[in-house]
Amino acid sequence: MSDLPVLGFVAFSGTGKTTLLSRLIPALRELGIRCAVIKHSHHDFEIDQPGKDSHRLREAGADQVVLASPYRTFWVREGDGEHEPTLAELVARLDPAGIDLVLAEGFRNEAIAKIEVHRPALGTPLLCLDDERIIGLACDQPPASEVPVALLPLNNPAAIAGFVRTWLAAQD
Repeated sequence: MSDLPVLGFVAFSGTGKTTLLSRLIPALRELGIRCAVIKHSHHDFEIDQPGKDSHRLREAGADQVVLASPYRTFWVREGDGEHEPTLAELVARLDPAGIDLVLAEGFRNEAIAKIEVHRPALGTPLLCLDDERIIGLACDQPPASEVPVALLPLNNPAAIAGFVRTWLAAQD
């Protein structure tokens, strides 16, 4: 894929992937790990505001729009509604100079290491029983059955960050 290590976070919709990542990223930063995040969505979405220059240019027919300032750079590529970019293509667009780790939310079928987010109370099946690329299970309660991966405390982002740091160190 690239020289950047990529770690996926997978779960059924509504389980709390984004919530976990929003709590995990500061814990990783405290450990000196700089992260990029690539989030997969099954839905159409708008990220620039109607009436703003970037939106007007995209609506006018630009296939790609880049908005840059000293504070942030924003890149939009129009899709055809049928084909989506691969995770590898998205990772290739990142600037590796300021990144130690890419966190990929979703991308359940990609051949990357993953941490599954699981809440037994939701009654969803465990993905780690069928995916050997899942290396950890972040859950709020112990699962009903034994699992072949490390159990991680979902509500303890510092502990999960430590697990990620150990995994990341083994990638070198």
